[in-house]
Formats: sequence, structure tokens, C-alpha cells
Amino acid sequence: MQPPQYITDLDFIAAEAEARAEENDHFLRSLRTLDADALDATAHLVNNEVSSAIDCTECGNCCSRLVINVTGPEVKGLAGTLGISERETRELYIEESMGGNCFVNTIPCHFLSDKKCTIYTGRFTECREFPHLHKLGFKARLAGTLNYYGTCPIIYNVVEVMKRKTGFIGS
Repeated sequence: MQPPQYITDLDFIAAEAEARAEENDHFLRSLRTLDADALDATAHLVNNEVSSAIDCTECGNCCSRLVINVTGPEVKGLAGTLGISERETRELYIEESMGGNCFVNTIPCHFLSDKKCTIYTGRFTECREFPHLHKLGFKARLAGTLNYYGTCPIIYNVVEVMKRKTGFIGS
């Protein structure tokens, strides 16, 4: 049996996000009546299948379009990776909000080169966990996830498969 083909064309996905905005809103609302635990189980299976078929390192779209949050210990680790002081690391690469939250100070990320992360083995937690579809709470987090539907091929494909699996759209 041939493995499923997933869409990875970023221009197509971005256009589909605009064209399907209302549909996605209806999909989100349709999940209200579904069991959250069963939905998580299905979402995790779909995410595992899609994620294993799509190589994030061939895309880098999240790194070129999203704000990347960073923890204090990660800033310190980055300094060590770069071989510079934590103070210099913060001055060059990190911005801190008035609330004390840290994030990479440029979009695209400083560490993206040729669609690849130059600090991949030491990348930030948020980068390792994106697009967060392995976590519990698919139904509760779908509104936020849909913000990246037109940016991330994994999210786009997982949502489209979930529409079919939940009966929102016939197979």
C-alpha cells in the first residue's frame, strides 16, 4: 500500500488558509460535541503519521515567520553554544519583554540558514515542540493551532486529516 501523500507546497498552503478560513472556523466549532480524550488519541495518531512523513528541516517556515520564545536557561545554553557571554548573547540575539519573557529578537530567526537551524541539536524547547500537536488538549488548543494552519505543512495536513476522521468532511 502506498503511503499517503501530504501537501508541503508553502504557497498552496498559505492560499488554502485564506480560502478555508470560514471552513476551519466551522470545524473548530464542530468539535465542541466530541469527546476530548478520543479526539486527542486520534490527533496524536494522525500527528505521528504526518510528522513522520514531512521533514521539518526541509521547510523552516516556522523559523522564518514566528516569534520564538526562549527560557532563561536556554539563553545561558545558547551563550555556551556560541562561545560568548550571556550578556552578549542577550544583546545580540534576545529581547526581553517588560514581563520578563524572552524571545529571539528577529524574524526570521538568527539561527536559520538555508531552511536549516544552525543550532539544531541545542535548539529551544519551543522549536523542538512546535507544532505542539503531540500534546493533550487538541480541541482546546485548536483555535491557536489554526493560527499556523497556513504556515506549517504538518498543521495543515493534520487538520485536513482530522476533518475527515471526525466526519466533518467525508472521506
